[in-house]
Amino acid sequence: MKISLVQRRARLGVRHHLAVPAATVEEAAAGVVALHATDPASVFLAAWARVADVGVAEVERALYEDRTLVRLLGMRRTMFVAEVATAALVQAGCASDIAVKQRKLLEQHLGTVGHPINVEDPPGWLADVAASVEKALHARGSATAQDLVADEPRLRQQLHMAKGKPYAAIGNVTSRVLFQLAVDGRIVRGRPRGSWLSTQYHWAPLDGWLPGGLPPVPPADARAELARRWLRAFGPAPVADLRWWTGWTAAQTKQALAAVAPVEVDLDGEPGLVLADDLEPVPEPAPWVALLPALDPTPMGWSARDWYLGPHRPALFDRSGNIGPTAWCDGRVVGAWAQRPAGAVALRLLEDVGADREAALEAEAARLTTWLGETRVVPKFRTPAERELST
Repeated sequence: MKISLVQRRARLGVRHHLAVPAATVEEAAAGVVALHATDPASVFLAAWARVADVGVAEVERALYEDRTLVRLLGMRRTMFVAEVATAALVQAGCASDIAVKQRKLLEQHLGTVGHPINVEDPPGWLADVAASVEKALHARGSATAQDLVADEPRLRQQLHMAKGKPYAAIGNVTSRVLFQLAVDGRIVRGRPRGSWLSTQYHWAPLDGWLPGGLPPVPPADARAELARRWLRAFGPAPVADLRWWTGWTAAQTKQALAAVAPVEVDLDGEPGLVLADDLEPVPEPAPWVALLPALDPTPMGWSARDWYLGPHRPALFDRSGNIGPTAWCDGRVVGAWAQRPAGAVALRLLEDVGADREAALEAEAARLTTWLGETRVVPKFRTPAERELST
């Protein structure tokens, strides 16, 4: 069976809530499995692109009041925001493996690049400090990193990284310990210290933030369900795309797919996978346009991107593979956008889309300008097109 490029783009538009808006922030997140959250602004801007008339307060309500969305480290050691049930799958199916590797690395660093001296018994030291920090968090309810350093002075332990290199640095172990506790599923990022653009968070015990914590899921079951949800959102797609998105090993990917039992289809001469109950075509939506933020989950959902990106990669990605703000038309990238210092959202089309589609994109840029108001958004990772447009 062959699934056409037109059908893949139709599925993208409908299921990612770009052609058909979601009713809630939670629905928008589920449509792409999880929202990228490495850059805090991307969560809010991704919701703006997918939920009609959504405001910052509505996203914050889901994150910090109702707590129907959870911010956690997951696939490819990347920050995501997901519904609670999905977050449980991410924790069991991805984060737990990352936690093992990162703990070993931190213990190695504590024992070899400690400053001014190395830590004796790094595993014991790390376990004791982590337990102390977690206890302090339970006592406070929530706390900043600075609060926790005051409670547990051993967080001031320093590491001398890349000693002898031009980029050598000496820093406290605070963020590494908090990272470890978070990826272990013991603590969680709460509200930021400043605005919704801030990268400094209050921390809270996970079992206090979510009564009972995240539901436990066997790792193999979690990986199978994550594969199923990814295929529903991003399929049909090659196996390599799933393995890249999850960060799994070849064996883990094979095991997850065996449990899901997808069907192989032809993607213009390339084999791809689709869920067995998802072979019927999705009706092509009405023409649509969208402005997506840097690191949006849609363009970052596949590793093979030519079918929606075309020849525009050099202008839209930084050197590390992070995508900047993009303009979309009917399931493909057609340009870039950026916010200028005075506040206006500027648009640059990289191909001819016709007068009607160009007018629709300009209207979206005006709508985003109004929505941002006095807020100024600068992506964490700058790309050539965004840098040029923003000046």
